[in-house]
Amino acid sequence: MNFTQRAIAQNLIRSVALLALAVSPVFASAANAPEPGKGVSITPIFPSIAEERFRGEIAMAGLKELGYKVQPPKETEYSTMFVALASGDADFTVHMWEKLHESFYDKAGGDDAMVKSGDIMPGVLQGYMIDKKTADQYKITSIEDLQKPEIAKLFDGDGDGKADLTGCNPGWGCELIIAHQMKAYGLTKTVSNNQGSYFALMADTIARYKQGKSILYYTWVPQWISGVLVEGKDVVWLTVPRTDLPSGKNDTNTTFNGKNLGFPVDSVRAVLNKEFAEKNPVATKFLSEMQISTDDESAQNLKMHNGEKSAADITRHAAEWIAAHRGKYDSWLADARAAANTATAQK
Repeated sequence: MNFTQRAIAQNLIRSVALLALAVSPVFASAANAPEPGKGVSITPIFPSIAEERFRGEIAMAGLKELGYKVQPPKETEYSTMFVALASGDADFTVHMWEKLHESFYDKAGGDDAMVKSGDIMPGVLQGYMIDKKTADQYKITSIEDLQKPEIAKLFDGDGDGKADLTGCNPGWGCELIIAHQMKAYGLTKTVSNNQGSYFALMADTIARYKQGKSILYYTWVPQWISGVLVEGKDVVWLTVPRTDLPSGKNDTNTTFNGKNLGFPVDSVRAVLNKEFAEKNPVATKFLSEMQISTDDESAQNLKMHNGEKSAADITRHAAEWIAAHRGKYDSWLADARAAANTATAQK
């Protein structure tokens, strides 16, 4: 190669290098874009229980930071929620109790139509509670003790001689377990399962407790009631004689702190429409990492009970939670943005 050819070659190499340097920031910028979801619309769907909106607000805030155009969330009952997700009428929820809502999920199409992701809230509980004073005085420890008419009568609020159980709303899933267990534990003759508007019924239950009367109710954690009627101080969990679930899956873990509560020890998960999840790894990754504690949601619910219950209040509570957990929250966002890089590299 003569001098002229070498000079031309060196100039060509320099030109290519300069071009690479000029273009590489563009590709880096695209790969590490702070809003990889920009231009994509996403529709949440939540249950119509205001006390469960808090975690949804946190999810929507994160997806907005990732650039998604988050639509106003749809609200419906749980069984309909899964049908909407399976059909593509909605894209995601953060409200599936994995064990409690398993039949709703399966009937709507299951893994063929949807994707379960992450562990939004581990360690959620359900069960039956009575006031501690009555439990201690009469040595009541099991729901089976209510088979005895003299024990059941202690919780009689309407004078019919049967214990009044504040039960679960139709459509929530828990009502199916309670109805099954009333028969399985031989309680149909001594216990009335009162259903309606749960929180209105619980307001009456709490009023009875404040009057010094005995109370019996179904509840779950997290929610504000656990901050008003405190376990171990005001109320205690009742055990069940054996695990007996309508699904027949009686090998499910229903034991918490050495007590068989009769309901699965559960976990709240995110669920996405399968096609949407496959096309949107950024949203899927964010929802797979998002997690809040039962204590945090119970504390927020208590604020609602104490008057901070407007939509604006709940949005503010979510923003305050994010500010208090910013390091963890930013790590979810970073991993979601990295998922965009991986998806781009695989194309």
